[in-house]
Amino acid sequence: MAIPELVDRLSSMPQLEGVPVQELEWLATHGRLKVHEPGVFMAPGDALEHLFILLTGRVAVDVDRGVGPRRVFEWSPGDVTGLLPFSRMTEVRNDVLAEVPTEILSIHQSHFPEMVSRCPGFTAHTVHTMLDRARRLTSSDLQDEKMMSLGKLAAGLAHELNNPASAAMRGARLLRAGLSGAESASRALWRAGLSEALIASLEKLSAEWWEPAASTLSMDREGQIEDWLRRHGLDASYVEDLVDTSITIEGLDRLAHLVPAKALDAALRWVAAGSAIRLAAQDVEDATVRIYDLVAAVKAFTHMDKAAGLEAVVVADGLRDTMRIVEPRIRAKGVTIALEVEPEVPPARAVASDLNQVWMNLIENAIDAVGDSGRIEVAVRTELDRVVVCVSDDGHGIAPELISRIFDPFFTTKPPGQGVGLGLEIARQLLRRCGGEIAVSSEPGRTEFRVSLPTPPSGREVGTAPRGTPITAEQDM
Repeated sequence: MAIPELVDRLSSMPQLEGVPVQELEWLATHGRLKVHEPGVFMAPGDALEHLFILLTGRVAVDVDRGVGPRRVFEWSPGDVTGLLPFSRMTEVRNDVLAEVPTEILSIHQSHFPEMVSRCPGFTAHTVHTMLDRARRLTSSDLQDEKMMSLGKLAAGLAHELNNPASAAMRGARLLRAGLSGAESASRALWRAGLSEALIASLEKLSAEWWEPAASTLSMDREGQIEDWLRRHGLDASYVEDLVDTSITIEGLDRLAHLVPAKALDAALRWVAAGSAIRLAAQDVEDATVRIYDLVAAVKAFTHMDKAAGLEAVVVADGLRDTMRIVEPRIRAKGVTIALEVEPEVPPARAVASDLNQVWMNLIENAIDAVGDSGRIEVAVRTELDRVVVCVSDDGHGIAPELISRIFDPFFTTKPPGQGVGLGLEIARQLLRRCGGEIAVSSEPGRTEFRVSLPTPPSGREVGTAPRGTPITAEQDM
C-alpha cells in the first residue's frame, strides 16, 4: 500500500485525531502491514515486541482469573495496542484473539527511541492509552478478586447454614409429632382423675427434669430406665424420650410415690411428651440463633448496610468477623488461631469492607500455608500514630528468591487451580486507598504479614474514600 494512502487511512480514524500528519507519515514509513485471519493473534508466553495500530477487524482479550472467562479488552479500527512506549511488559499474559480478518500496522520496539523523538503527539496518545489500560485492568482485577471472595464466602456460608437449618427442620418435625403425643398423654392424665395439687407437683417435677444432662446420655442409663419401667409393669416404648431428659432413677422413684399406681403410666407419658416438645423447641431455638449469628457475621463482614467510604474502623471487630467467616476452614483443618489485641488501640482510618477483604485474604493464605494442627497468630497494636496488624503462621515459609515477587500480579506459590496470584496485589491496592501499607517477612516455620494503617486526623472528620484505583503494571497481554 502506498504511504499517502496509508496516511489517509490513519488520519481518518477518530482515535488518532489531533496527531500531526508528519507523525502519521513517520508511522506509515516505519511500520509493516500485516493481515491476521480469525483465531489466536498472540498466545501466553509470546514475546511482546511490537506496537499495533488496527486498520480493520477486531481483536479481543478474554481473561479467566478463577471466576470464568470475562472480556477485558476489545480493540477496533484506530485503536493502539501491543507494546507501548515506556511499558514494562515483555510477554503476552493471555490469549489475544482476532475475531474477524484483521489488518494491522506493526511497529517494532527498535523504532521506539526515534518514535518518541519524532512523534511526540502520537507518543502522548500511547501514554494515555497505557494509563487507561492500567486503570481498566486494576478495576477488573479488583472486581474478579471480590467475586472470588464472594464465591468462597457464599460456599462457606452455605455449608455452615446447612447444619443449623437441618437441625431446625428436624426440630420442627419433632415438635409436630410431639404435640400429638402430648395431647394423647394429657387426655390420659385427665382421665386418671388426679387432684389439682397433685398435677401441680407433677408439673414442678417435669420442669426439673426436661433439660438434658450430657453425663446421663449413655447406654447404661437407657438400660436402667428401661429396667425401672418394666419392674413397675409399664411399657418401655417411650424410654428414649425419658433418656433425653435429666430424669434420674431417684426421680422416677419420687414420681412413683407421688401418683397412684394406676396413674403412673399416664404421668410418665405426660412427662416424656412434654420433655420431647421442650427439647425439640430448644433445638429449633439453638439452630435459629446459629443462623442469626452467621447472617449477622456476614453482614458485619461485608458492611452491606453501609456506604463505602473512609471512616473510623475498629480493626479488632473486623478481624473477629473475618475469623467467624473462615471458622469452617479452621475447624476442618484443625488449625489454631489466636487474636491478641493491645489495650486502647485507636480506630484506623479506612474502608471497613476493604479491610475485611484484606483480613480474609491474609488469614486464608495462612490457613493454606500451615499444616494440619498448625497455628496462626493475629496481633493488633499501636506503633506511633499507626495501627499495626500482624498475621503470622508457622507454615513452611516463603523461599528468599520468591519473597520479592509475592505482591506481583498473577504470581502464586499455590498449585495450579488453587490460586491466580491476585489476592496480595489486590490487598495492597485496597490498603493504598486509605494510606495503608503491607510488608512481609518469612523464614522456615514463620511467615508474617504486617499491615500498617493510619488513624483519623485529630479533630477532623473522616471523609469519603477515593474510589479511583492506583495505577499498576499492565497485565493484559
